[in-house]
Amino acid sequence: MNILVSGAGIAGLAAALELGTRGHNVTVVEYGRHLRFAGTPIDIRGDAVETAEKMGLLPRIQEQRLRMTESTRFVDSDGEPVGRIPVAQISDSEDDIEILREDLMRILADALPGTAEICFGDSIGTLAESSDGVSVRFASGRTRRYDLVIGADGQHSAVRRLVFGPEENHLRHLGVYIALAALPGEARSEGVNSIHNVPRRLAGTFWYKDKAVAVFQFLSEPLTYDRHDLDAQKRIVIDAFADYRSWKIPELLDAVRADPDFFFDSASQIHLPSWHRGRVVLVGDAGYSPAFLSGRGTSLALTGARILAEELDRFGGDHTAAFERYEARQRPYVAFAQDSVNGGRDRMLPTSWSAIAARNEALQAAGTDTR
Repeated sequence: MNILVSGAGIAGLAAALELGTRGHNVTVVEYGRHLRFAGTPIDIRGDAVETAEKMGLLPRIQEQRLRMTESTRFVDSDGEPVGRIPVAQISDSEDDIEILREDLMRILADALPGTAEICFGDSIGTLAESSDGVSVRFASGRTRRYDLVIGADGQHSAVRRLVFGPEENHLRHLGVYIALAALPGEARSEGVNSIHNVPRRLAGTFWYKDKAVAVFQFLSEPLTYDRHDLDAQKRIVIDAFADYRSWKIPELLDAVRADPDFFFDSASQIHLPSWHRGRVVLVGDAGYSPAFLSGRGTSLALTGARILAEELDRFGGDHTAAFERYEARQRPYVAFAQDSVNGGRDRMLPTSWSAIAARNEALQAAGTDTR
């Protein structure tokens, strides 16, 4: 079949790899001008580890695996440690694999077969389905017909909006926003990740291999902003932390101002009664974002891409039966991931100074080393 995949993120590249290696002609259309590598490390967990092995990716993933020899620590306004989170409380199991998003993206892109191509700087404008295919008009003006269209374009999926309706009908905001900014000049500080809390907010410095990243999170009701206006998103973060001069917050905000690849988004889930309609199907965050609080978005992208490709293989030209079986197999993974988001939110984002102090005291009473 000729298949169009919208989005060249992890879900989109994984779908292109799985479908392309099975003989389909796959075109991936990506709004950006290049692959997006920015982001904190991501986790491959549970059955997704076996999925990566079946995809032939596990040896390379293991080569790039991050080893967390140090835990994340909380620090006070002077940078003195006041508590830490043991690694055992962050991972689901010893089999979890942590890897830089950039590394996994490169592994997936390098593994794409000759039957898959990526077209950058374009996006889907309209979709018109008939009994034998989907006619697509792109934002660039070009048109083409495909047998199937896969929406793998993330939490704010354009394909989902075109086929399933407005985002607000399916998005469940979890009350948290996250921002990431590169710290290219930061000197490594003993390899320890540090987090400083103020009420309802955190700012942190994290190190991964030779990279340093400023991380911000804050509690908020849903915000209205232009997702393509980088300066507007930076202003939201700067305003959220403007009243706090403690620890390194001012210099981390300078990193926000300077980073051309700054990232900002909400912790939100996508809930849909079905992930397919006609010849269009959703994979990854586009169909069932679990939010970054779950630590399982990457795992769902990999298992979803693999299961979808397997079922299309199994049912041949019957895409409807394949889509239904894909949903039946993937739903349990999604339900588990989406139900696992609340455990660490109160610990990471206490709502008052007294709650911050109580959290730190509890960590110290539990015997966690603050070094």
